Amino acid sequence: MRIGIGGVSVESSTFCPHRTALDDFRITRGRALLDRYAWTRPGPDTQDVEWVPLVHAVALPGGPVEPPAYAALKAELVARIEETGPLDGMVYDIHGAMSVVGLTDAEADLTDAVRSALDRHAEGPPPLLSAAMDLHGNVSRRFAERVDLLTAHRLAPHEDEWETRERAARTLLHCLRTGVRPYRAWVQVPVLLPGEKTSTRLEPARSLSGGLATIASLPGVLDAALWVGYAWADEPRCRAAVVVTGTDPHLLSEQAELLARRYWEARHDFVFVGPTGTADACIARAVDSPQRPFLISDSGDNPTAGGAGDLAYMLERLLAHEAVREGRTTALHPGITDPAAVARCTEAGVGARLTLSVGGKVDAGHGGPYELDCTVSLLEPGRAAVRCGGLTVVLVERRTPFHTRADFGSLDPASYDLVVVKIGYLEPELYDLAADWLLALTPGGVDQDLVRLGHHRMERPLYPFDEAAYAEGEGPDLAPVLLGPAPHIRGPVADTRTA
Repeated sequence: MRIGIGGVSVESSTFCPHRTALDDFRITRGRALLDRYAWTRPGPDTQDVEWVPLVHAVALPGGPVEPPAYAALKAELVARIEETGPLDGMVYDIHGAMSVVGLTDAEADLTDAVRSALDRHAEGPPPLLSAAMDLHGNVSRRFAERVDLLTAHRLAPHEDEWETRERAARTLLHCLRTGVRPYRAWVQVPVLLPGEKTSTRLEPARSLSGGLATIASLPGVLDAALWVGYAWADEPRCRAAVVVTGTDPHLLSEQAELLARRYWEARHDFVFVGPTGTADACIARAVDSPQRPFLISDSGDNPTAGGAGDLAYMLERLLAHEAVREGRTTALHPGITDPAAVARCTEAGVGARLTLSVGGKVDAGHGGPYELDCTVSLLEPGRAAVRCGGLTVVLVERRTPFHTRADFGSLDPASYDLVVVKIGYLEPELYDLAADWLLALTPGGVDQDLVRLGHHRMERPLYPFDEAAYAEGEGPDLAPVLLGPAPHIRGPVADTRTA
């Protein structure tokens, strides 16, 4: 069996003024692409498989992808499918929340092209396409119709992301070996919540996601997946979705509707993954707390959710607190993107006193730059640390996540009283580091207050925007649509709105 591997993976906030360019993507080809996955190594389970590397591109979440960048990646993926000869299947490694300027449903557009290329060059049965996705992705009907197998992460934070990719591959191999052409029971749920309210660390997401493996183990079921959707894109497809895949159409529809109903009925029970507050309230509580280090999430400007990563809002609020400003409380605030400020620090050198205009150059709509009188305290490749009172600020040339201890370089976050990170829920290493933590509800392109962002292109009604749309005891129609085996269309498909 010849199995291709490829995809384009990024999540995009349409409320973020940043634009994702081609050089923002890390592109992997050839042997390096196969080496990304443990399951491509030779072994007794894959002696009958030739893994064919196509191309994979992944970028840090941000604003929508620029059309030329998307066109180049799409063209290369299609060209490599066509050049490689007939494939029996493909592992489609994507996120599911990519937005492209000018497109309504970017993943569906890309999948139309991939599906058509696979089918045009098939010599036997139509190849099977198996998608491995993030649970914060979106699943429109147009997309689901063109993919044979769909699965998603079952944990948030995504400690199972590599397991998800392997599950997509192994389910694909099972279907090819047994000749199964799977059905999918697909249903969207009119609920759109941010990831910080749907973490599987807490109920009800813990039980909802925890039950997926049980559904997948039923005879006649191959996989069960739940997507919470991507909250920071203003597109009709953005909402929760359920897909149950397998060979028993009646059972698939039954289980998909039960899961969708459970999600709908639990919509009021989702809560933030940690205590929340305004920036000032969180800083005040952290300063007064004896717990050290105390972590605060600057959630509205989280670059790993799609924020610009250059807002100086929390910098300003930290220095507005007397204890931080005067140095009685030490604080570390990493990750403000400002290449011009890094260049000035590098030119001046460690120990130099400067007045810097920090941040607010990409996302200028939430406060603009902050004038910071500071001393350069550290220079490392691509970054500079500056100190003002008790606050150390890490400036970076490129949008950079700070999720692990290694991300902080030579700075030790455990040595500070407060650590304020541009993140939503804490990733595992930060979660273990924190003696205590708070989620600050800050402004930005991934604002947790969805209502104030100004969505206007969504399909309505949608919770929490239209809670009054359903009378007491009534709810939406959650009857699944049975899809498949997937139609294989050899020509182009128009970019239509989500069904």
